[in-house]
Amino acid sequence: MKGKTAVISLAILLLVAIVIPTSCMPIEAGNKVAVIPLSGTIAAEGTYIFLGSTITPELVKEQLDRAEKDMTVRAIVLRIESPGGAVAPCQEILEEMERVKQTKPIVVSMENMAASGGYYISAKADKIVALPGTLTGSIGVISQIPNVEGLYEKLGIEMQTFKGGKYKDMYSGLRELTPDEKEIMQQMTDEYYKQFIEVVAEGRGLSKEQVRSLATGQLYTGNQAKELGLVDELGGLNTAIDLAAQLANIKTPKVEYYKLKRPSLLESILGLDLSELVSVIQMKLLGLSGQDIVLLEALSHTYPQPQYLYQS
Repeated sequence: MKGKTAVISLAILLLVAIVIPTSCMPIEAGNKVAVIPLSGTIAAEGTYIFLGSTITPELVKEQLDRAEKDMTVRAIVLRIESPGGAVAPCQEILEEMERVKQTKPIVVSMENMAASGGYYISAKADKIVALPGTLTGSIGVISQIPNVEGLYEKLGIEMQTFKGGKYKDMYSGLRELTPDEKEIMQQMTDEYYKQFIEVVAEGRGLSKEQVRSLATGQLYTGNQAKELGLVDELGGLNTAIDLAAQLANIKTPKVEYYKLKRPSLLESILGLDLSELVSVIQMKLLGLSGQDIVLLEALSHTYPQPQYLYQS
């Protein structure tokens, strides 16, 4: 019995000898700053396949989730190049950013342009860094319904409309809007404008009156934006990384640059439903250019897309 007890005691001592030094060793804290590039028009997934580079809520969520789950990442820098885009995707992206920054600071580094929706998704970051020549601001909203009635007449196309609901065809673009319909569109636009002002006021610590005076839709340079309180610091990506490291109390940051996997043209086409794919093939067989296809695709999506978008 004594021999058995001695063996057990020896085993415990060996276990303690192994475990205690290991557990007493300091665990190396993460020191990474993740840099996530976001470039292009802000849009919902699969909105237009010929739009070029896009920033979608799905893409942003995927990258933020990756940084959030990586315990070695202590801070995040979003490198933004965007003229803005559709309202709802901008709001969805901002919601994801607000969620993640509860645990890890987020700093925005603006490139050549981060305007309208590009500024909207930046407004609530912990800090915003812009270059002196960055074009930003353009705080406002635009809604457009193209009137192609004259074009249809020129092509000899006559549309016959049957509707249930007084305003059901107001978004078709096949006739001029009535005064009542113009008022409806203006009210909707004003509501989105109000939401934009509220986001900037909250994110930048400004009064709504201050933001409203700046929210004329005009662009500001980085220098002007700093003077107006729309950005925090002037500088490039390195400045943003250093600022993110300070917020996370990192003395010597290790930078990890995320590379985004974007769908190929084939993957985009395979993501279309069959009717859309047939439509694209038919238009190509008719000899239409990519620009013509984009125009026809836009006209086929007749419901207005209110946008936080800079338009030159």
